[in-house]
Amino acid sequence: MSSSSASAPPAPAPPPAPTASPGASHSPWRSLRYRSMRWWSVANFVSNAGTWMQLTVQNLLVLQITGSAAATGLSMSVQAAPALLISMFGGAAVDRWPRKLTAAVSQALLGAVAFTTATLVALDRLDMTSLMVLAAVTGVIATVDGPACSLLGNDLVPAEDVPSAIGVGALVHQAGRLTGAALAGVTVGFLGTAAAYAANGVSFLFVASVIPFLRPARGAVRAAGAAVRAGRGRRAEGGEMSVREGLAFFVRRPRLLGLAGVTGVSAVFGRNYQLTLAVLVTGPLAGGAGSFGTVSTVLAVGGIVGAVLGGRLRRPSVRLVGMLAAAGGLLQVVAGLSPSMAVLLVVVLPMAVVESVSDTAGTAVLQTDPPAHMRGRVLGVWGSIGTVWSLGGPPALGLLMELAGARGALVVGGLIIAGAIGSGYLLRERRTTTPVPVRTADGDVPERAALSTAA
Repeated sequence: MSSSSASAPPAPAPPPAPTASPGASHSPWRSLRYRSMRWWSVANFVSNAGTWMQLTVQNLLVLQITGSAAATGLSMSVQAAPALLISMFGGAAVDRWPRKLTAAVSQALLGAVAFTTATLVALDRLDMTSLMVLAAVTGVIATVDGPACSLLGNDLVPAEDVPSAIGVGALVHQAGRLTGAALAGVTVGFLGTAAAYAANGVSFLFVASVIPFLRPARGAVRAAGAAVRAGRGRRAEGGEMSVREGLAFFVRRPRLLGLAGVTGVSAVFGRNYQLTLAVLVTGPLAGGAGSFGTVSTVLAVGGIVGAVLGGRLRRPSVRLVGMLAAAGGLLQVVAGLSPSMAVLLVVVLPMAVVESVSDTAGTAVLQTDPPAHMRGRVLGVWGSIGTVWSLGGPPALGLLMELAGARGALVVGGLIIAGAIGSGYLLRERRTTTPVPVRTADGDVPERAALSTAA
């Protein structure tokens, strides 16, 4: 405080920003030190396994009912459509309602949908219309369940351990996906299709039963309490707590816009490796299904390694996400130029690692940068944006491959990613570096200095 204001009553000091102590742990597993986080990870594994088991069976069920691959794709689109249309409303609900209650109720509702489907299948009363309706209902519930469960997991650990929680969540997701896909065939073979839906219903109820017993760690209690008080205070003052407020916050937040730009260009021109690499392997590299299976395995291993490395981060930034995404774009260029399968496999591993670390860092920024009482709506906005990318990316890449071939699509896409991110960084540096006059005590301006803001 300057001497000219010494007589004024001191203003309350802002809370210090969380900083990592010199001896702070960088273990990717550090979030599992907390008992509630361990229980939440177990619950998520069970839920993910049940969900992937149902998704695997559902695709087979649609084919069995209709005999049409197009109908299978339509059922998946119907389930994803609500995320495009009403994710922002789901995020607003998460900010407005108690988080644990919201997550528990949404999980119970998803369980009820799974049990309803199981009953219809067991009674042989499930047709395509009812299946589409149930898929749409699942999609609507998921617009609330997704942000509620994501933020609930982060509320269980201190802020500096959120990247670890996200990394552990990514590993749990992969493990649940592999387990669920494997269990689907066994369950259907021995117990029938209805049993797979019923098992998924049980997994949702298990998560709902665990949630009431979760307790935030000591360092997370203050943040969780502040979020509740902020939300109540805004409602008491007539604050909007609305979708419009969340959208306006997102648009005015340069960090979030930058993250959206980086993730968007990467999602449209890269990342869809199951499409681009499949065409590259079976086309120019003259491989078969077995060769692409090897590539897919390497991608999965790289994703797991990246999730572990991402969990070691403590304070990820948009700049880090951009650097990783640009590096991934350049690796994609090298992959497109690979002369053989051996070279491609060597390049694919770091591609997957970089993508996974970037995802973990970006998710941590997205879920911790906004104020606690705004995070549900920010995730809702992000859900709508992400759905646009996921729906628009594959057709755009398909068109690019039609025009430039598999190699050309990888090379051009990678160059666009790296070039767009590099250009954005240079423009940002140019805008944030402005010449400011430095005046002496008598008012002269002996020199000009360039001051720049930190990222």
